[in-house]
Amino acid sequence: QEQLVESGGGLVQAGGSLRLSCAASGVTFDTFAMGWVRQAPGKDRELVAAISTSGGRTYYADSVKGRFTMSRDNGKNTVSLQMNSLKPEDTAVYYCAGRRAYSGTVTYTFPNQYNYWGQGTQVTVSS
Repeated sequence: QEQLVESGGGLVQAGGSLRLSCAASGVTFDTFAMGWVRQAPGKDRELVAAISTSGGRTYYADSVKGRFTMSRDNGKNTVSLQMNSLKPEDTAVYYCAGRRAYSGTVTYTFPNQYNYWGQGTQVTVSS
């Protein structure tokens, strides 16, 4: 059974850092493109970062570019999101998402392109 499990959320002050991790099981991980999607209360889902199957290509939303870094370890079936210089507007539930990729170099940049989802982890940034 395919499963994505996030960890690493929490409460942090503005300007601080958090690292989110996502462990995948039941999938051929190195054929999956992955993404991190967040949703704040009353707002639409926003894809903040995406990574190709090999990790050679990444995408970042303008709102997090230069502050967030996504990476993956195919040997451990994990992806991570390093979040630095956090702002109150980064407060949201963060979801790990995945899908089989048609190409090794593609990143998927819309939330509805993903069909496997984790349960989400809360990130709260206080001002």
